[in-house]
Amino acid sequence: MLVSAGHLRELAEKALLAQRVTLSNARIQADLLIEAELRGLPSHGVQRLPRLVARLRAGLAHPATCGEALKTRSGVFTIDGQRGLGPVVMMHALEQLAAVAPQQGITLASIRNANHIGMLAYYVEAAAARGLIGIVMTTSEALVHPYGGTEAMLGTNPIAIGIPTGTEPFILDIATSRVSMGKIHHHALTGTPIPDDWAVDAQGDRTTDPEAAKAGAIAPFGGAKGYGLGLGVELLVAALAGSAFAPEVGGTLDATDVANKGDIIILIDPAAGEGTAAGLAAYLDRLRAARPADSSRPVAVPGDGMRARRASALSVGIDLPDPLHDEIRALAEG
Repeated sequence: MLVSAGHLRELAEKALLAQRVTLSNARIQADLLIEAELRGLPSHGVQRLPRLVARLRAGLAHPATCGEALKTRSGVFTIDGQRGLGPVVMMHALEQLAAVAPQQGITLASIRNANHIGMLAYYVEAAAARGLIGIVMTTSEALVHPYGGTEAMLGTNPIAIGIPTGTEPFILDIATSRVSMGKIHHHALTGTPIPDDWAVDAQGDRTTDPEAAKAGAIAPFGGAKGYGLGLGVELLVAALAGSAFAPEVGGTLDATDVANKGDIIILIDPAAGEGTAAGLAAYLDRLRAARPADSSRPVAVPGDGMRARRASALSVGIDLPDPLHDEIRALAEG
């Protein structure tokens, strides 16, 4: 069924408020979920709300905290998320870094003990809106098999980069896995098969069954390259945040474990460099004007598709499975 963003946002906020989440925190968490839906990423949208409510009820997510930051060096912070809602802790960290980035040139925060932060594009776009370059990385449970292996040993370990250009920002948000586990969960929710190159089952065989994939492992994107990048993120986040490695991580796909993955956010003031926003924008426009392989599909740059999907969803509505809408509405009604 098609629902408006406003309607879905109201339901999400009510569901969170019913769990004693503060109004400001509920608005941030709900906004992240709705923005994921608008951008065509239902795997990071409101399908995560029932699990989040269960985590709040179990005391695994704190309804009011924003996390506690310790400044360890000039421009460098370590943050104890205090089991806070991931988007709330991350946005609080972003605001702290943004306040010192113009003086420092570059700032960094490592975050532990916070819940799932969701769609990374949300944060780097927020950084770009403040005139800052943003880089965000996060880890997860062991969901991805190493290149040449079949056993889940790494997280999906996404990385996002946002760069202001004076017009629309450059926004890249990619998992280092072939797909996110949330996307496989969405296929399971809707009863649709997955492509056979996304994942293997528990026996290490390729599968089109999303339920079998949930019990198996996702492939790294791009073979050895995605494996190497994903491993780099795994090591970098663990080195700075002191978070657990993927085989010992829990708390992003369940309602039983404390979230012990890690997050990194880096903000850079472009004024510390020599480039110009106008020069970046002009180059991106040259790319868009490049000769396409298919004349019906112009060349795009990262962020273009996301903005187009968002505009369309705001106009026609968000396509939400009926059972999920009913579940969200029930949570909102308490």
